[in-house]
Amino acid sequence: MTERLVIIDYGSGNLRSVEKALLRAIHDEGLDCDVIVTSHPEDVMRATRVVLPGVGAFADCMRGLETIEGMRRALEASVIGHGRPFLGICVGMQLLADQGLEHGRTAGLGWIGGDVVRIETGQSQLKVPHMGWNELKVQRPHPVLSHVGAGPAVSHAYFVHSFHFRCADERDVVATTEHGERIVAAVARDNMIGTQFHPEKSQALGLRLLANFARWRP
Repeated sequence: MTERLVIIDYGSGNLRSVEKALLRAIHDEGLDCDVIVTSHPEDVMRATRVVLPGVGAFADCMRGLETIEGMRRALEASVIGHGRPFLGICVGMQLLADQGLEHGRTAGLGWIGGDVVRIETGQSQLKVPHMGWNELKVQRPHPVLSHVGAGPAVSHAYFVHSFHFRCADERDVVATTEHGERIVAAVARDNMIGTQFHPEKSQALGLRLLANFARWRP
């Protein structure tokens, strides 16, 4: 059966780059999977896999998601109710948290406990936003991270962010990086995984991760 992978368009994502990278990863692996970019809740309900990208401020992204009538309900029904595999990217990962603290407090989806807080490097030579290539350190095995960051040629991922996910439960952390302080680079629980870095901009590492996600069966 052909998989139906849906990328949610809520006005806050790097949609075309994510779509292009997913299509390449799926093609290279010979997977039977359609990729659909949509802002329609009914498409999310019919999805077999869901990707939530995100670029910008936490509050703006959360507002954009909730502005589309029925989208949050559809997302919760698909991911929480039906257990569809879910991938959040950058702010799309951060929205899994209880709240974001950028420009005040904004409630998140609350699917993975924790807060999204500003990066505090404590070092003048390390700038915020954290932007560019950083080493990915896998903290525990996960199918979507299989063969990701396994060697020097594929151990770096591309980051662009000023805030990061501080998880309430360390067991939800599957990968980290360093930028003056320890940064959570990937979180996972049950059928959900999220990356602070951008797989669509992370070349071989990112394509491997996206292919893993397209075949992942939690």
